[in-house]
Amino acid sequence: MKIRFCSGFTKPGFLLVHFEPPSFFSVRSRSLSDSTYGNYKKRPGIGIGTVQCAIANRRFSSRSVDSSPKRERSSRPSSRRDRDKDKGRDSQSLYSRPSLLEMNKEKAANRAKVYEFLRGIGIVPDELDGLELPVTADVMKERVEFLHKLGLTIEDINNYPLVLGCSVKKNMVPVLDYLGKLGVRKSTFAEFLRRYPQVLHASVVIDLAPVVKYLQGLDIKPSDVPRVLERYPEVLGFKLEGTMSTSVAYLVGIGVARREIGGVLTRYPEILGMRVARIIKPLVEYLENLGIPRLAVARLIEKRPHILGFELDDTVKPNVQILQDFDVRETSLPSIIAQYPEIIGIDLKPKLETQKKLLCSAIDLNPEDLGSLIERMPQFVSLSESPMLKHIDFLTKCGFSIDQTREMVIGCPQVLALNLGIMKLSFEYFQKEMRRPLQDLVDFPAFFTYGLESTVKPRHKKIIKKGIKCSLAWMLNCSDEKFEQRMSYDTIDIEEVESDPSSFDMSTLMQPEREEESDSEYEEEENDDDEEFA
Repeated sequence: MKIRFCSGFTKPGFLLVHFEPPSFFSVRSRSLSDSTYGNYKKRPGIGIGTVQCAIANRRFSSRSVDSSPKRERSSRPSSRRDRDKDKGRDSQSLYSRPSLLEMNKEKAANRAKVYEFLRGIGIVPDELDGLELPVTADVMKERVEFLHKLGLTIEDINNYPLVLGCSVKKNMVPVLDYLGKLGVRKSTFAEFLRRYPQVLHASVVIDLAPVVKYLQGLDIKPSDVPRVLERYPEVLGFKLEGTMSTSVAYLVGIGVARREIGGVLTRYPEILGMRVARIIKPLVEYLENLGIPRLAVARLIEKRPHILGFELDDTVKPNVQILQDFDVRETSLPSIIAQYPEIIGIDLKPKLETQKKLLCSAIDLNPEDLGSLIERMPQFVSLSESPMLKHIDFLTKCGFSIDQTREMVIGCPQVLALNLGIMKLSFEYFQKEMRRPLQDLVDFPAFFTYGLESTVKPRHKKIIKKGIKCSLAWMLNCSDEKFEQRMSYDTIDIEEVESDPSSFDMSTLMQPEREEESDSEYEEEENDDDEEFA
C-alpha cells in the first residue's frame, strides 16, 4: 500500500509545499489536520511520503515508497552500501594525486639522470646544484648539442657550466638572433660566447638593446657597433651610467676631442671597461711627469688608444727603466714615447738584446751607440732581422765601408727600414746626375728619406741652374718656402745650421688639425658565414 502524505500546487515563480506528518504524530488537533494540512488519514507503521513541489513552472515529486517493514529494512543496507561506495570513490580521488614527497623524489631521480648524462660526456655538474635544469636527459642533450653547433667545446662549457641553465628557445636563440641582426658575424659566435657567456642569460629588450643604443650615442657608427661587440663583448654587461660614462668624460676632460671619441672607442672599446682612478688617470699622469704635455697625451690617445691598456706598474715603468739602461737619455724619453708609444707596452728587453747582438755582429756597433739609435728611430726596436741585413748588404754593395755604414745607421736608422727599390733609384740618381762623393751620403744619410721626384730632382735642378755648391743637408733639410729663400741668396758664405732631420718636434703632435678618417675603422670582410642567425 502506498500513501501520499503531502500534496502541493504550483504557481509561476512561487513555491508552496504542504507537508503532512506521518501517523505517529498526534492528530487530535483537528485544526492542524483538517483545516490547515488538508485530508489526513492515520495508518499503522511509519510511512515515507511523497513531496511535491514546483519551482518556476517545474514540478518535482518524490517517489512513493512502500511502507511495509520488509521493504523498509531492505532499503537501509542498500543505502549504506551506496554511501560506502561514494565514500570510497571520494577517498580514491583524494589520494590518487602524488604527494609532495613523491614529487620531490621523482624530481631528484630525474636530476640524477641529467647529472649522469653530463658526467658521461665530460661535464662536471657540481656548480649546477640549485640551478633550474631540463627535466630529462634528452632535453639536456639537445641543449649541449646546440652549444656544440655554435662552436663551444666541453672545456668551454666546464669553464662556465651555468650556460646549461639557459633554454635554447627562451634564451639562446633570441639573444643570438639579435646579435646576428646587429651584424655580429656568425663565425664569431663561439669566441663571443667564450669571452662573455653571460650574454645568454640577458634579456634583449631590458639588457642588450639599451647598451647598443648607448654606444651609438657615443658616436660609434651603427656599422661599427657589431665589430665593437666582437672585439669587446663584455661591454654588454656594463651599466650605462657607470664605468662607461666616467671613462669617456675623463678623456674629454684631458683634451681628447669630442668628435674623436667615437673613433677612439671603435678602435679600442676596452676603454669603456676601464676605471678612471685605477687605470686611466695614473697612466696619463705618469706620462705627463715624464715630460709629455697633457694635450700631447690626449693626441696620442686619439691616434693609438690601445696605449691605455698598457699595465703601468708591470710594463710601462719597467720599460722606461730599460730604455735608460740601454743609454737612452732621460730628456729623450718624451719624444721616444710620442713617436712610438708601443715601446712602453711591448716586451722590450729581449728585443733590444736581439737588436744589439745583430748590429754588433753586422756593422761592429758599439753597444753605447744603441741608445742614440733608439732616440732617432724608436721603431728600430721592432724591426725584423732579415730586412735589416738586406739593407746593410745594399749599403755595402753601394761601396760604403763597414765604418761608413755604421755611421749612416747611427745617424739615420731609417736606412734600415726604407723601401729598397726606392733607395736604389735615389742612389742611381745621386751617382749619375748629382755626381757627388759617397761621403756626402755618409754625412747626410737622411737623403734616402726624401722623395726623389717631389723633392730631390726639383731642388737639384735649381741648384745646378743657380750654380750653387752646397751640402745635401743645406739643399734638402728645409721646407719648400725656406728653400726658395735660399735660392734668392747671391752667395753662400756659411752653412745654415738646421736641426737634426730625424729629431721629433713635440709641437707637431699637439696640432688640432687632423686628417679625415675613413667612415669605418674596419675593412669589409666577405664571409659566407656572416649571415643572420636563424
